[in-house]
Amino acid sequence: MQDTASTIAFVGILVFLAHLFTSIFQRTKIPDVLFLVIIGVCVGPVLGLTSPDLFGAVGPVFTIITLIIILFESGLTLKLNTIRSALGGAMTLAPLTYFTTMGIVAGITLWLTDLEVLPAFILGAIVGSTSEAIIIPLVRQLRVREETTTLLSLESSVNDVFSIIITVTLVEAYVIGKFEVASVSGDLIASFIVAIIFGIIGAFIWSILLNRIHAIKNAMFTTPAFVFVIFGIVETLGFSGAIAALVFGVTLGNIESINLSIFRPSNGKEPVGLTETERIFFSEVAFLLKTFFFVYLGLSLEFISTELIIISVVLTMIAFIIRIPATRLSLGQSLPLKDTSIVAAMVPKGLAAVVLASFPLQQGVLGGELIQNLTYGVVLLSIVITSFLVMLIDKTKFYEIYGWLFSPSLPDIFGRKKSQEKESLSNSDDIVPAGPKLFGKAREE
Repeated sequence: MQDTASTIAFVGILVFLAHLFTSIFQRTKIPDVLFLVIIGVCVGPVLGLTSPDLFGAVGPVFTIITLIIILFESGLTLKLNTIRSALGGAMTLAPLTYFTTMGIVAGITLWLTDLEVLPAFILGAIVGSTSEAIIIPLVRQLRVREETTTLLSLESSVNDVFSIIITVTLVEAYVIGKFEVASVSGDLIASFIVAIIFGIIGAFIWSILLNRIHAIKNAMFTTPAFVFVIFGIVETLGFSGAIAALVFGVTLGNIESINLSIFRPSNGKEPVGLTETERIFFSEVAFLLKTFFFVYLGLSLEFISTELIIISVVLTMIAFIIRIPATRLSLGQSLPLKDTSIVAAMVPKGLAAVVLASFPLQQGVLGGELIQNLTYGVVLLSIVITSFLVMLIDKTKFYEIYGWLFSPSLPDIFGRKKSQEKESLSNSDDIVPAGPKLFGKAREE
């Protein structure tokens, strides 16, 4: 009973600390994510007060629920016109960053360790992605364009699908001794298409039911319950439930702007989508789940040897270095320099990588323990470095260094215009007269 009371007290203190860390972030730009992960590391690996094993099956279920709510709530805030403008950059940045990182990480791992080729690529597939559960809450606290937030949300969600499908496929290929590129490509395409279809249709169905749900008392949790159903069905069919949850949120959040009469209420007064109260409620739920998620992520990590830490540092720095030219080639100068710098700094790995890290070991892959340990190191280091870079970019002029790295001397293979700033300057006479024109006549010598 005493242990239960202590746990309950710790949960209450944690909620208060989460709000305190958010306030600290607003003042100092030190991400609250970092503090929460550190708390998890302290109560887990450092002090040994608890471990993920004590949570049993509840731990993985909790992380999945958190991911669903974060993706769904994030989708509610995304607007269709912003998605259209950000989709091209996201769909270019995601595969370019992921596959380049996977290949180079695999090559460096072959050089620094005794892993074989396929296990090295399995490690690259695991750490090649970025975590939407970390990026989405973090970027929404920053002063960036809505297009930037949308781009990072889409890109991290796509990367997560890449990581899960390719990692599982490579491990299965190692076990059976056969790898088929066509099969992997088909699985990826089908995963996206089926998930998007289920997300859209599910949101349309729920928008019709909402007219009656709003009349029921204490029915606010029915919407996330329906999202869980969609997620479960899509995952059971073998496709991406995460993408389905995100698309469900996007569709439901924009349902009122979709001009289809069948989805309009008969009385013309009650909104088809969610009410403002429901949106605020889901935002609070996402904040609460996020708090416990990052603590759980911290206690899920394990200490590794000094040698493995050095290798983890090398692999982590490679991921951040690769991100810079990938961002440059994908986005050009379509975003402000500060926003582009934020995009380039967003390379955190999350709980998906931690979960996938144990999969090769469970399946008997040679070097599976090494893959797991290196993943733990990369996850922790990537979160710390991302938090540090975000603080520098948002608080100081550090983004000017990225501006130098994004200089036009780097090739732009997509043929985008170098900058729209020069064009706006050349047309400045049409906006505000300068020099002699300002006073209506030239100054006589």
